[in-house]
Order: sequence, then C-alpha cells, then structure tokens
Amino acid sequence: MSDRFRFRPIHRGWNTFGIATLTLPDGSQVERALEDHGEALAVLPYDPDRRVAVLVRQVRVGPMFWGDRPDIAEVPAGGLDGEDARTAALREVLEEAGLSLTELELVSRAYAMPGVSSERLWLYLAPFAAADRIGDGGGLAHEGEQIAVEEVALADLATAAMAGRIDDLKTLALVQALQLRRPDRFEP
Repeated sequence: MSDRFRFRPIHRGWNTFGIATLTLPDGSQVERALEDHGEALAVLPYDPDRRVAVLVRQVRVGPMFWGDRPDIAEVPAGGLDGEDARTAALREVLEEAGLSLTELELVSRAYAMPGVSSERLWLYLAPFAAADRIGDGGGLAHEGEQIAVEEVALADLATAAMAGRIDDLKTLALVQALQLRRPDRFEP
C-alpha cells in the first residue's frame, strides 16, 4: 500500500470490510468504504465445434436482495485462493463444471467494482471438446455450493446479450469478448 492509501478494517471474515482513507492529487483526504476478498477469476468454456458454452447456476445473495431469480446463469468463477490465476481457473472450472481444460485465453484483468471493492478479476475464454468433460461438476459441498451445470448454444447467448438478458456482468463481458474474437462460432 502506498502513503496515499490507509485502510482500517472493521470486519474480517470471508471478506474484509473497512474504511480506506485516500489522499487525492490535490492533497485532500477522503474516506471510502472498501470490501476486500482478494483476486478472482472467471472463465467462459466453449465448444467451438458444437457451438455451445457451459454456464453454471447457484443461489446468489445479490439477486435475492432485489427479489430476482437467485440462481442466475453465469460463467464458472472463483477466488485465486493463493494460486496463480491460470491454476485457479483450471481448478474452478473442474470443480464447478466438470471440465478438464488445457487452453486459456486471457481477455483481461479488470476491476469488478473499483468504487467499493478491491476485487481484480482475471477473465478467460477456454475452448473445450466433449472429451474434456471428466466429471459432473456441481462445486464443493463443504463450501455450500449446489451448482447446476448447463450448456447453452452460442447463438442463444448472443441473442440474450443483445436483448439485455444476461444478468451477470462477467458473463456478459466474456460472451461479448468471444463474439468479437470468434464471430463465426455464433452462427447457427
């Protein structure tokens, strides 16, 4: 941390919440609330031959807060847990979706909500083939994960993105990145 940033934790748990004091370029100081739970990753696994992607559903507190469907479709994702981003991405996709991946294409390392959270997301695209499915996925029971795995046609994802029906921002970003990089895969 720099001399322009001080952090006072007020809660430590799965994430840490606290008050940050920032020194602005003009020398003034402001306080901001900050949530920290480390770096994370998100992966869009897609089968380029069958033209499908794998998404997962699990109950999420954010949509429940607003009264929305709590198990929105999203890309496999998780925390780095002390690993490098590539290793963590391969682990998360295996745990959540049952896919053993070998190829990851970095889209970006971006801040999820820079105004209130320290979370940096490593975003990946990952081609796979049917033979790469080596398990059922579903997540880790001891972490309270009850994940449903689904395949969605890339053409349907493109339609959903254009119609504003992808509720998870990391999923939307990765679908659009795949559309830009591999537009031919979205043709029916």
